[in-house]
Amino acid sequence: MTDFNPAHARLFPEQGLSLGLMTPVAAHGLADLLEARRVARLADDLGFAALWTRDVPLMVPQGPDATASALDDPFLWLGMLAAATERIVIGTAAIVLPLRQPLQVAKSVLTLDRISGGRFVLGLGSGDRPEEFAAFGEDLQGRAGTFRERWSLLRAALSPEPSERAPVLQATGGYDVLPTPARRIPMLVVGTARQSLQWIAREAEGWATYHREETAQEGRIGLWQQALAQVADGPDGGLAALSTSMVVVGSQLGFLWRTPALHRDQALKQRSDAMQDATLAVLRRAQERGVLDPGAPDWWLLDTFFSLIYVAAESVADGELAPNDAPGLVTRTFLRGIGAPAQALPHPLGGPEHE
Repeated sequence: MTDFNPAHARLFPEQGLSLGLMTPVAAHGLADLLEARRVARLADDLGFAALWTRDVPLMVPQGPDATASALDDPFLWLGMLAAATERIVIGTAAIVLPLRQPLQVAKSVLTLDRISGGRFVLGLGSGDRPEEFAAFGEDLQGRAGTFRERWSLLRAALSPEPSERAPVLQATGGYDVLPTPARRIPMLVVGTARQSLQWIAREAEGWATYHREETAQEGRIGLWQQALAQVADGPDGGLAALSTSMVVVGSQLGFLWRTPALHRDQALKQRSDAMQDATLAVLRRAQERGVLDPGAPDWWLLDTFFSLIYVAAESVADGELAPNDAPGLVTRTFLRGIGAPAQALPHPLGGPEHE
């Protein structure tokens, strides 16, 4: 696969987190352009990873104080910030795709990526304001399907891979929007865009979710990592990848077990059920691949796996187990137990095995 543009490595470092700013910063009404460029240069000099902006097509009053946001066109705005900076990533969070013509979006994206020197990241959402959908003549209730259709065409238009460009060439009668880019431009889903996490993990380079309290956010991260494990789907059906993702949130499993009254909270119960369903899907796939006993019941698979995850997470927190060793230990123990290899075990009755 073709490499990503430089924005990808800056936004997704191998270790740690990246930190960006939503722009315009602290603006009331239309932003001051001189101040916006000054803040952008300062963020660039201070080492911030990215400058983001929103797509707000209409000034529709929102919130308890009925505030209407006045934001410039996101692509033109980011073009200004790109010209004022040298290193920092510029990105949309998010373009309301069901309200946009995907070929026009592709033209803007390819142009921005070119003039910024490969510093652009495209975040896309589904939108939710009835007034905007009515004004643009789009179907609010059908926006999930519209998002998927336009995503596919946009992905093809932005792809550097000839094998992936057929949809855009078919849509245009064989014409390109611009010359094929040399590198892939990262595409993110912002919010859920009314798609499953598995769809997002399969189709996008990342998922941008909203701010929540720490415990709730950890749960969302856990669900995302499970979705990544499901779509990774190696020879073990994604089991090893699932172990890696689950150890991070393993301590929360004990919290849920120790406080069964929390299941009276329907929102929490739904998240817990979603986590179990996603985990069970991977475990069943491992059964189908012959990695796990096909006769083991679902409840036993889940309880055994979650128990190992919880113990591993607690051991990491206590300093008894290295974080990098925990996923492998969980996977090995889940698959083979903690006994000696089968051929070295004496028969439990001291004689030949019973028929």
